[in-house]
Amino acid sequence: MVNDKLSLSKCAISLLFGNEDMIDTLSLKSTNTILYCKKWQETVYFYKHHLGLPITFASDWFVEFGLTDTAHLSVADEQRATIKSNGGAGLTLTLQVKDADEAWYNLHNQGLALEPVRDHAWGARLFYFFDPEGYRLEIWSAKS
Repeated sequence: MVNDKLSLSKCAISLLFGNEDMIDTLSLKSTNTILYCKKWQETVYFYKHHLGLPITFASDWFVEFGLTDTAHLSVADEQRATIKSNGGAGLTLTLQVKDADEAWYNLHNQGLALEPVRDHAWGARLFYFFDPEGYRLEIWSAKS
């Protein structure tokens, strides 16, 4: 069913842009999602220590974490940025892992408040939780 999700994504791109090849015209080399935060220090600590993400760049108000070779997640202090925090509204960070149940166990043992792991209709195991700023995270793996 994960392949069905990919097919649906291509269909959605086709509907939005009129051509699924449209995304290729950007020639993307990397991506970076930036979270603007009021609770900057707590949020940086969360991603570094609870999720164990490696820091690829850091300044006194902006920290970039590596997700993959070409995908990054950054946390910016809203007091120093031109964009303010939205308190986590309207955004879910979706991270695929090898084993959602194992990830749940590891995060739960760190004392994080997590929703239970459950099966999803598109053939995945997943759970949700929130970072200190209020951004929702979805951790999922393919159902075995």
